[in-house]
Amino acid sequence: MRRSARTIALAVHLILVTWLACPGWAQPSSLLFATVDRAPFSMPGAEGADGFSIALMREIADVLGRDVAFVYMDSFPEMLGAVERGEVDGAIANISITGAREAVLDFSQPIFQSGLQIMMRSEEGSSALWRVLLSRDLLLTGLAAFALLFGGGMAMWLFERGRQPYFDRPLNEALFPSFWWALNLVVNGGFEERMPRSLPGRVFGVVLVVSSLFVVSVFVANITAKMTVQAITASVDNVSDLDGRRVGTTLGSSASAFLSAREVSHRRYASFDELIADFEAGGLDAVVFDGPLLSYYLSQPDAAEAELIDRVFRVENYGIALPTGSALREPINVALLGLRETGTYDALVSQWFGSR
Repeated sequence: MRRSARTIALAVHLILVTWLACPGWAQPSSLLFATVDRAPFSMPGAEGADGFSIALMREIADVLGRDVAFVYMDSFPEMLGAVERGEVDGAIANISITGAREAVLDFSQPIFQSGLQIMMRSEEGSSALWRVLLSRDLLLTGLAAFALLFGGGMAMWLFERGRQPYFDRPLNEALFPSFWWALNLVVNGGFEERMPRSLPGRVFGVVLVVSSLFVVSVFVANITAKMTVQAITASVDNVSDLDGRRVGTTLGSSASAFLSAREVSHRRYASFDELIADFEAGGLDAVVFDGPLLSYYLSQPDAAEAELIDRVFRVENYGIALPTGSALREPINVALLGLRETGTYDALVSQWFGSR
């Protein structure tokens, strides 16, 4: 359906261009610009295309004395490809000006300064603590400690029954008291009134006391190490901190090129909506993308529980993409300067982004 609508829009545009170019018609032709759904820069609305970039392009077209129509594409590569082939007059959305794109397209002067940021799933401290305490390694360590204490207590029962009143009880009644004795031996260093009386019991008791120092140290060190690792891995301050995490961005984006250049493994999605859907479903740990779009997404009431890392990892400028050699480049730049001078540009920024 969307592809058919684009085809019809392109056909209508070509008819208008031909019709308006006929002799006797002096009025300028309508402009056709490609775009993609990237709120808050461009998004379908109840009355047509809407968003910061759309509103800015309408202001520019008004200064030029031209009408402008917008056609939505499914992806950035498709949108920029239409511009490169001259099927549209240009494209506008959140299009980063890069060297690779400048090689095959022309760009206006920057219309917005942005940057790549990282969105991470929010992790409460208490939930992280429980994840560590309930981890497989710690559970196995705890079970091993329990088995050691239980076995040590029962061994002491074998050595001391008939000699020590505390252990002088039948097997079915000695299970928990023997374990309790071994646990207190490890925690408190033993009981003076329940000191072993048999030679094997005393030797074994000394072994238990000495070994308990190592058992407690290893157990505490294990918990401390895992909590330290959790604290380190829970924070992302550099792109290198993404190693080992499931990272995603969109196909053909400047974020993907940025991650590839730094050899960060990542998944590429055909659209921003698919990227966000997988993040919400738990398929991704982090999203690397344009900061303003991620910030806008997080401001929505149905957004996932996530946080945006404050640091901007690479500053980028958005521009209006035009076919190489387009005659519109200079008029658009002049119009942009005029909109900045009159305050119209600042009013649009304030409308869509508040104070920046």
